[in-house]
Amino acid sequence: MDRAGDGNGWVSLAELRSWIAHTQQRHIRDSVSAAWDTYDTDRDGRVGWEELRNATYGHYAPGEEFHDVEDAETYKKMLARDEQRFRVADQDGDSMATREELTAFLYPEEFPHMRDIVIAPGEEEPAWVQTEREQFRDFRDLNKDGRLDGSEVGHWVLPPAQDQPLVEANHLLHESDTDKDGRLSKAEILGNWNMFVGSQATNYGEDLTRHHDEL
Repeated sequence: MDRAGDGNGWVSLAELRSWIAHTQQRHIRDSVSAAWDTYDTDRDGRVGWEELRNATYGHYAPGEEFHDVEDAETYKKMLARDEQRFRVADQDGDSMATREELTAFLYPEEFPHMRDIVIAPGEEEPAWVQTEREQFRDFRDLNKDGRLDGSEVGHWVLPPAQDQPLVEANHLLHESDTDKDGRLSKAEILGNWNMFVGSQATNYGEDLTRHHDEL
């Protein structure tokens, strides 16, 4: 981590934030590369909607989608949601995704133009959103009308201009900086190893095993 900064043997908040941002982007690139190999079935350097659909849901003749599965309606909703997300990610509208557009499809939270597709009006909310809605109702209800509308839920799930690597860096620093000097030593990092292994920022510890000398 310190090698990304000034090499003084300590890890500052800025260095920790930079390292988290770097590892998150590397994880996204690796994930998209693996997905690309799966979805670009004709190896033409682009991923068409039909390629992605067939690789994800299987090959079906028009009108016969999911006729052979029990919960066909659920799969149809998932397919429609994925197609809508693909259309938004496909900014040039040619029904063929570049690597950047596929990244937007797979990681919509990383792209401002995908913000509204994360939770679209009329879509069923994930269970964790329902739980958090109840827990944080008092201060998530921005207009105090007793409910969360689509805009408020979107503000919650993807806060505008929030620096996620900085949020995670502050969390790790707060939990691991035992002498409260605003920086981390190698001993402090190793002493709170479980916190780093449990962090999404380190891909749950995988990134810590790549380059041991970075610590």
